[in-house]
Amino acid sequence: MNWSQPVDLYCERLDPSFWAEPLNALTNLSFVIAAAIAFAQWKRAGGRDWPALVLIAVTLAIGIGSFIFHTVATRGAALFDTVPIAVFIYGYLLLALRRFLGLSTLVALATLAAFVVLSALEARLVPAGTLNGSHAYLPAWAALLIVGWLTPDKRPRRLLLAAALVLALSLAFRSIDQAVCATLAIGTHFLWHTLNGVVLYLTLRAALPAASARPA
Repeated sequence: MNWSQPVDLYCERLDPSFWAEPLNALTNLSFVIAAAIAFAQWKRAGGRDWPALVLIAVTLAIGIGSFIFHTVATRGAALFDTVPIAVFIYGYLLLALRRFLGLSTLVALATLAAFVVLSALEARLVPAGTLNGSHAYLPAWAALLIVGWLTPDKRPRRLLLAAALVLALSLAFRSIDQAVCATLAIGTHFLWHTLNGVVLYLTLRAALPAASARPA
């Protein structure tokens, strides 16, 4: 595979230059802002919840990695975008299973392994271009919705369900990006970034109040 091969996946990009996607690049600030606010709240909560701190750091990495991808825009740069997202999804699911649902470490790991397998099956069975590639995030959305619904504590449950609602909207905007190019030259992918900053903040905020009650 040619890792330096340019990729053109979004309406906003019209050429392979570094600054061809200014909106898609700059809206990654939403992840940086989410991480900064969550970090401030983490410190106010005592600054001892290390699993939550790791996820806050990964949120920052998502913003940086996505900025690299939407500026460099090569196959290799795409790894800076996808790897931190995958780490957050798997890491947060493990934390949520332990912290919100109170599962044992063994059961939580087994559930996470099942989620990874189901996600891999989804990726193999569903055509790559379905929903403009957004289908790959549907397992994560379903997991967020299910865990939120099953969480017994009211505050994290409300935050997780709110995050699932915002994620559904952001997925819709990601899915229609290519379809609206003719009428909206900037596309809608930048709204995916903006709303996902909200999603990650809500999920991080959900984790922090429960830290002392159910450590991961």
